Amino acid sequence: MTASTVGSDFQYLFDRDLGRLAEELEAYPDDAEIWRVAGSIKNSAGTLALHMVGNLMHFVGAVLGETGYVRDREAEFGDRDVPRAELLRRIGECRAVLADVLPALSDTAFREDFPGKLPAQLEGATTHRFLLHLSGHFTWHLGQVDYHRRLLVEG
Repeated sequence: MTASTVGSDFQYLFDRDLGRLAEELEAYPDDAEIWRVAGSIKNSAGTLALHMVGNLMHFVGAVLGETGYVRDREAEFGDRDVPRAELLRRIGECRAVLADVLPALSDTAFREDFPGKLPAQLEGATTHRFLLHLSGHFTWHLGQVDYHRRLLVEG
């Protein structure tokens, strides 16, 4: 087993959870159900998937990895009926970007202030603290996707 670094630990967690997001989307009976909303459920699984990937591609890819990714947050919440295959492609692309960026960061980089603009409540956070926040935020939405599928599809 190879030695663990902070970057490889984060890469492992995000890769695991992106894999779970892909599994959740694959568990829907068809593409239309991924975009279904009902009652007080306002965000579809598709919307959540776009947002989850957009968050990571922006904060990890563009900010930490300088990939050139340009985030379109409005599209994350406004696009509809993106085919499942495209969502899965984006998840795969995100996994590849994170696999390149996170293990390449030095442990020292995680102790430094996050180099990008942060939400007000997180201003001044280290990269380590902010990535902990992103991981929690991701898994919170992952749980929402799971409940969305079970409530609206499995009934």
